[in-house]
Amino acid sequence: MNDLKAEVYKAQEEGDIAKLYMLEQRAQDELSEDEVMRYYSNILELALERLTEVLEKAIKMDINEVQDFATLRALYEYAVEHYSAGSVHDASALFEVLSGLSNSKEFSKAMKIHQKAADAKITLDDFINEIADVDKTQQNGTFYVSAFSSKADELFNDSKTGK
Repeated sequence: MNDLKAEVYKAQEEGDIAKLYMLEQRAQDELSEDEVMRYYSNILELALERLTEVLEKAIKMDINEVQDFATLRALYEYAVEHYSAGSVHDASALFEVLSGLSNSKEFSKAMKIHQKAADAKITLDDFINEIADVDKTQQNGTFYVSAFSSKADELFNDSKTGK
């Protein structure tokens, strides 16, 4: 366990979110529940620091670059956490920020669909069951919901017509 803690500490010092995600399963297996919560808090803190840097530089993240990928993943998980907790306004705002952070058009479009669902006050469960295409998302191998049912188009059409 001391080896794990040393690796985690080094990754945190280096701001290496990707390395922290690589250590995730070991952390869950070897650390106490409180330590695991702190572990995820550290990932989020690093992601928020990276977000600040990106916004200050007015640049886009490259989803194919490992640290940007890990940062986007951490921020997406944070947004979904808010969505799951029923904080749809906060989730919507986070999805909106995420939609503009990446140079990936697919990621941006998916975040806009997430945002529209949160704005429409669709629960996360209903989003997963009715709007997301979970099987196709799994086939895509993305960390975010990246495939959608035809109801996603309806969501966009409703938002354009003011429904």
